[in-house]
Parts: sequence; structure tokens; C-alpha cells
Amino acid sequence: MLAVLKITLSSILIWAASEAGKRGGIMGALMVSLPLTSILTLSWVWFETKDTEKLASMSTEILWFLAPSTVLFFVLPLLLRRGLGFPFAMLAGIFLTMISYAFLFKIRS
Repeated sequence: MLAVLKITLSSILIWAASEAGKRGGIMGALMVSLPLTSILTLSWVWFETKDTEKLASMSTEILWFLAPSTVLFFVLPLLLRRGLGFPFAMLAGIFLTMISYAFLFKIRS
């Protein structure tokens, strides 16, 4: 039952951000830029475990992963504004983001 609630709530938030993005860039961007996934995940972990150390550790790890995740949002608009199509720009952004994550894992190990 809890899994259905988690999936439903998460799906509604993604749908709402997508709809807001279609109507106007700022509201959709604001909704997506909020750390909703992190907030939901941290909340679900707390409700299910009440383990504050696990939450503190997870929060710290999320902070480390913010830098490589921003690569996509730098590369995608840059490539789109240079006339590249969305599929190529998105794939390039994802690829460079993956390289950034790999670099982070390498420097952290």
C-alpha cells in the first residue's frame, strides 16, 4: 500500500512539473529545480526507518552529486541555441553528465 502511495505522489509531482513547463518556463523550471526527488526520498526513508544518521549521510551524498548533475543544464541549452536538435543535444548532455559522474566517483574513491 505504501509503495502505491509513493508511486502515485511521485508521479503526480512529475506530471505537475511537466504541465507547468508547457504553460510557462518559469513555473515548470522552478518545480523541477526544487529538490523534490530528494525531499520525497529523504521523507520516505525517514518514515520507514527513523534513522537520522542514514538521512544525514544521504543528504551529504546528495550534495556531492549536485555538481555533476548541473552539467546537463549547462550543455543542453548551449547546444540547442547553437542549432542542434533536441535528441542530439539531450544525448550529448546525458553523455557529458555521465562522464562528470564517473570523474566524481574517481576522485572520491
